Amino acid sequence: MNNVKNEIIDLMKRAGTRPLETGVPGLSMIKGDIPAHQLAALYKPMIGFTVQGTKILSIGNRSTALEGPSYHVLPLHVPATGSVHQDRDGRPYMALGLELNQHVLQSLLRDLPEDLVPIASERFAACEIDIELMEAWLRLLRLSKTPRDIPALAPAYEREILYRVLMGPQGWYLRQLGLRESNFSKISQTVQWLRDNYKKPISIGEMASKSGMAINTFHRHFKQATGLSPIQFQKQLRLLEARNLIAFEGYAVASAAYEVGYQSPSQFNREYSRFFGTSPARDTEKLRRIEGARD
Repeated sequence: MNNVKNEIIDLMKRAGTRPLETGVPGLSMIKGDIPAHQLAALYKPMIGFTVQGTKILSIGNRSTALEGPSYHVLPLHVPATGSVHQDRDGRPYMALGLELNQHVLQSLLRDLPEDLVPIASERFAACEIDIELMEAWLRLLRLSKTPRDIPALAPAYEREILYRVLMGPQGWYLRQLGLRESNFSKISQTVQWLRDNYKKPISIGEMASKSGMAINTFHRHFKQATGLSPIQFQKQLRLLEARNLIAFEGYAVASAAYEVGYQSPSQFNREYSRFFGTSPARDTEKLRRIEGARD
């Protein structure tokens, strides 16, 4: 396994502290001391492979250590914060990410016997990676060196990664995402609506009704899928967008608050400070200083 891991690390030499596309559709890589503000983001549905080091990912009130080598599954868009750390020997954090393609997933599920796919799953966690899955990641990453092979081979290697994750402890999440009429799939549609309409007031009853669920059932499934309540999800989307407006687009604090849907700047300040750990003004000063040093 060490030989496989070492080749992956060698292929990731050009990675930096911002996600770098590899040329293979949906596959990106990142390496190094990534600033915490960059890790506070709306994460895409993906399979993440922590190659080396550790990422602490916080979703809602729960923090999870993703120590390499391991993989994890984020089946839906979800707002989160995080930090990265070197490994025990001082080597830099390194990770690969593969965006989830729902069409490929649905095709794979159609080809598998129904009783083969897990019907239950552990909570979000780092999953041990075996040699077969690590080799599949290596084959996919190698294609970055032979672009002419990508159209023919990338779909097969992507499908293998999905299959092996489906068979693992987080496979239930992928199965539910791939089933069009599952409650999980309906929550995915709600998440998309929230992403498009986060500025608007929301009604839990109305969202539950559109999903065909009772309010309590909807709330439970939403939190199971995202780690957040619908209100928390909306609030964190607003705060993440407001942070970008203030720090990088020159908005005044109150203007940004109103722009993302807040009616009270004082409430916005309290919730911003609680989520990011400091006031908007101090946070903006720090972010501009960090980004200025990186450019």
